[in-house]
Amino acid sequence: MKVSKKISALALSLALTLSLAACGGSTTTPAPVESKAAGTVESAAPSAEGLKIAICTSPNTVDDGSFNEDNYDGILAFIASRGNIDTVTPNQEPTGDPAAASQLAGDIVADYDVLVCTGFQYAGIGTLAADNPEKKFILVDSFPTDSEGNEVELDNVYAMQFAENESGFFAGIAAALETQTGKVAVVNGVAYPSNVNYQFGFMSGVNYANKNLGASAEIVEIASYAGTDVTGANVGGNYTGNFGDEATGKVLGQALIQEGCDVIFVAAGASGNGVFTAAKEAGNVKVIGCDVDQYADGVNGSDNIILTSVLKNMAINVERQLNAIVDGSFKGGNYTLKADSDSTGFVTDAASHQCSEATMKAMNDAYPLVKDGTIVPASNFNGNTPTEFPGL
Repeated sequence: MKVSKKISALALSLALTLSLAACGGSTTTPAPVESKAAGTVESAAPSAEGLKIAICTSPNTVDDGSFNEDNYDGILAFIASRGNIDTVTPNQEPTGDPAAASQLAGDIVADYDVLVCTGFQYAGIGTLAADNPEKKFILVDSFPTDSEGNEVELDNVYAMQFAENESGFFAGIAAALETQTGKVAVVNGVAYPSNVNYQFGFMSGVNYANKNLGASAEIVEIASYAGTDVTGANVGGNYTGNFGDEATGKVLGQALIQEGCDVIFVAAGASGNGVFTAAKEAGNVKVIGCDVDQYADGVNGSDNIILTSVLKNMAINVERQLNAIVDGSFKGGNYTLKADSDSTGFVTDAASHQCSEATMKAMNDAYPLVKDGTIVPASNFNGNTPTEFPGL
């Protein structure tokens, strides 16, 4: 087990105060439960050779239409590809408290072969995983820590974080090129590293478009909604303070619209639904979706508020690791996934975005530069800033 101190102890300490937001068999085995209801849902009995998989979420459920659902869909795709010999059980920790999330995982670990734990709240499963080396863990959006908050690497934990700054960068380009008022904004939930990555990436993309693509967009930030990251630094931006507060999301969305914003990038979990509502009520505002293709969520009568969506391809990576467990190639470790593994990007299907051809060309032209490292948008801890980064 490798141990490094990094910022983990401080990150976990702050996180505790915040409340949010992966063998053949008989083909006659019952199909897994596909319910996405809240709470713990019992799955169908597995075959002797199938995997018993648990997905642990917090604070939202696997039907959140974004982050958790994408991870769940990766599990379902794995199960379907193997003829339904495996099963999955959704387990929700509703408060968003990291200690409670780790406790949930500990309460159920004996009953499953694989635990897929989604969100920064599950970082504290390091000791649990070390104590249960026969179990496999897939950890999404965080690296594991031990009981003292030290970041660890374990042979039975595949921990994935993403370069959300890359996806956010494309959201910034799209917003800057498509705004009609010249004012754009990003709304986030809690200033965990993944959310700050989206924020800084977005700001980098706007600045890139202003400097290189003829845009002249202003990034609007409301000081009373500024975020504080896991080191205690003020990162600015517009944070709801929670991943499950639609009411605050709507109020913040309305405030940004009143400031003149007509394109808003939303990376705030269920809190973002409130921003969507504010945009729909305004009628002249577009939203950029996050993590997954959110076009279906943008329907507003005969119109649609979704300009485009930027992607963090969790489903395919969860499915890859479940296949690795089955074929024996699973290798634990802490990995940051980027465009070079098709893990970040943006929607290209014309049926799911409303960007102009010129905007799509600009994003497509920038993508290989991000992929090969020519452009490195700012993130929470990569040493770059939204106004000074490689490729600007």
